[in-house]
Amino acid sequence: MDKINAIIPAAGQGKRMGGSLNKQFMILQGMSVIEHTLRVFTAIEVISGIVIVCAAGEEDYYQTEILPKYGLIKPIEVVAGGRERQDSVYCGLSAACENCKHVIIHDGARPLVTADVIFRAVREVKGYGALTTGVPVKDTIKRTDSQGVVIDTLQRQGLWHIQTPQAFRLDLLMRAHEEARAVGFYGTDDAALVERLGFPVRVIPGSYENIKITTPEDLTVAETILRGRGKH
Repeated sequence: MDKINAIIPAAGQGKRMGGSLNKQFMILQGMSVIEHTLRVFTAIEVISGIVIVCAAGEEDYYQTEILPKYGLIKPIEVVAGGRERQDSVYCGLSAACENCKHVIIHDGARPLVTADVIFRAVREVKGYGALTTGVPVKDTIKRTDSQGVVIDTLQRQGLWHIQTPQAFRLDLLMRAHEEARAVGFYGTDDAALVERLGFPVRVIPGSYENIKITTPEDLTVAETILRGRGKH
């Protein structure tokens, strides 16, 4: 059976939140952000195991305060991440189970992901080998020079706001990471590393509600979305 591991990078310090607290531990509707994320992934049977990549020094906190709430539903491993998100994902990939063929990468700070989006990514990656979720760009996008002067206005057709989850064959993503590490290349997401190999990455529909918690305003928006879903 094809085992699929979820890699959840959760080492962000939340500098744009205006404090030193890891944004994964911010409280959203009475529960930490990372717990909202874990609750979705632990409930999905096709996810055989989870690797949480945390900031160095937070491992014990996860083991004593977070993971006991989820019992032994499925294996959950906690590993320390690296300097950048890309380094942290690599640490997570290195901890994936040996007989895992595919992995799904999802930011711990995206607590509003739904099971439907995850199921779609898991299903489609088996045919494509590499994919990312995203939503079509709604706003007008302009490109400027270093002085803020508009150079041109991009056509929205074909432009996507990229999200996680992203899903890949494990061997393909490991190769992409290792080749990037060898030359010191850093991409803005895992898909960019695979694109760098020349391998086609498919974009499939995500959700406009699948926001990333980056600023205090995002918490307010997330609370509004959860209330709209009937979770008070």
